[in-house]
Amino acid sequence: MKALSLFANVGIAETYLEEIGIDVVIANELITERANFYRHLYPNCNMIDGDITDESIFNQIIENSQKEKIDLIIATPPCQGMSIAGDMNPYDERNSLVKYAIDAVDILKPKFVFIENVVQQLTTPIEYNGVEIMIPDYIKTRLGKQYYINQEKIINTMDYGIPQMRKRSIILLSRKDTGIKWEFPKKENKVILLEEALKGIPDLWPIIREKEYRNVLPSNTEEALSFHKWHKPPHHVWRNVECMLYTPTGNTAFDNIKHYPKRKDGERISGYNTTYHRMYWNKPAPTVTRYNGIIGSQNNVHPGRPWKKDKNGDMMYTNPRVLTIYELMIVSTLPFDWNIPEWASNNLIRHVIGEGIPPLLVKKIIEPILNIKGV
Repeated sequence: MKALSLFANVGIAETYLEEIGIDVVIANELITERANFYRHLYPNCNMIDGDITDESIFNQIIENSQKEKIDLIIATPPCQGMSIAGDMNPYDERNSLVKYAIDAVDILKPKFVFIENVVQQLTTPIEYNGVEIMIPDYIKTRLGKQYYINQEKIINTMDYGIPQMRKRSIILLSRKDTGIKWEFPKKENKVILLEEALKGIPDLWPIIREKEYRNVLPSNTEEALSFHKWHKPPHHVWRNVECMLYTPTGNTAFDNIKHYPKRKDGERISGYNTTYHRMYWNKPAPTVTRYNGIIGSQNNVHPGRPWKKDKNGDMMYTNPRVLTIYELMIVSTLPFDWNIPEWASNNLIRHVIGEGIPPLLVKKIIEPILNIKGV
């Protein structure tokens, strides 16, 4: 089965598709740096680098897809305008980019379509023929005569063997002449907790940005890198590391009496209780976001373990840091040997992982339709 990937990012969703017999032959990505990352991962795919809203780029995508006789379209339009981690602006122009995916479906008429986004996709209005219409209604209006559309449209990755709690809206379309009504697979019984997912990964101390604090904590960078090249310590400022050093598993540093989040001048800051927050060992990881490298962003800090008491008798905890790139790969179900290009910056890697859907989920949703006779 041949596929087209729109808004492809670096191809995280496609990671396991070749294993199940899907060849992504055409892809499109706006940002050149990401397109080059994609080319590194998938050198045999025709990556069309450019803006899909540009008529010449859109036509190039269509023409190449027609030549290849595409059977499947995967589309993951940008979510920043809808996401609770983004602007939450229902009139953000990026919300309407789904129209280009639907235009492509209408022209190419593939057998199957996989459209993925944040849950807010289901209640986000876009303009169609001069009136506001919700995205699911827009898709149904445009394609409902040609395609079956799945009933349940919200899925949580933790229900499918992924050690991450990540709710997504996924709209599945199957062309009516296939006779297939494509729905989500049955939920799995086992939930993979962070304790299991990160088992055997060595503890790691961060690198402190300020030179005067670099000898305060132990350093085990060499040991960590010998375990895996991407289990390398993140860099943090001391005031953020210090408050997390005194924050136990599953708690936020805002609850600390003495060691709380503060500004450069030492003044206490306020914020959401999901920030400066350690994860839980007895739950899957929380949703990995674009800003997963920042201690003060949402639920980003390693769960940690009791370490020792300081001279005042206050307990300190290990791993006062965000997850390493290797740990992010684990909770996002990327392979241990994911072929990250050497030129990619830490920020780029973290951003694309945070924006990507766990690829094991994509595999588990798509694989059942390939097992149906005649597909």
